[in-house]
Amino acid sequence: MSIKSDKWMRRMAEQEGMIEPFEPGQVRYNEQQQRIVSYGTSSYGYDVRCADEFKIFTNVFSSVVDPKNFDENSFVDVKSDVCIIPPNSFALARTVEYFRIPRSVLTVCLGKSTYARCGIIVNVTPLEPEWEGHVTLEFSNTTPLPAKIYANEGVAQMLFFESDEICETSYKDRGGKYQGQRGVTLPKT
Repeated sequence: MSIKSDKWMRRMAEQEGMIEPFEPGQVRYNEQQQRIVSYGTSSYGYDVRCADEFKIFTNVFSSVVDPKNFDENSFVDVKSDVCIIPPNSFALARTVEYFRIPRSVLTVCLGKSTYARCGIIVNVTPLEPEWEGHVTLEFSNTTPLPAKIYANEGVAQMLFFESDEICETSYKDRGGKYQGQRGVTLPKT
């Protein structure tokens, strides 16, 4: 198994539609020439952006968070260019990018150090061979202060590992429950 380079990523995105939309370079400024948290292709990864759809966890209704019986009263929906996560709380979002992972590739999502240095943790998530969809991102605010996430800016990095042999059973073969997800997707059992 080997980690894949920027050259491989560009080829897979352009020829196979692995990442859409795809940014072949590293974007560090917005249209107004203001510095942003970077996104796009890096040496051995791809920095994804967060869309402007957020689900912020709240305890207004004293719900219990249960992955087998998830109560939608556990969060509030926010559509905005920024998301303020309350102290010691949690939010869900999704990538702007839609992924189609090849059968010989395993992808791992890691948080960017810019957010980690502020106490904002992105959960490590694998994207299995032949999975496709928007990635649901999980943000934990580990600080005693409100924390800000910026939509349409870099929030996490994807690393791509290609095996020298094809897996016997892919995520698609198993009929994975998160296959083809669009938007912020809640837990399923």
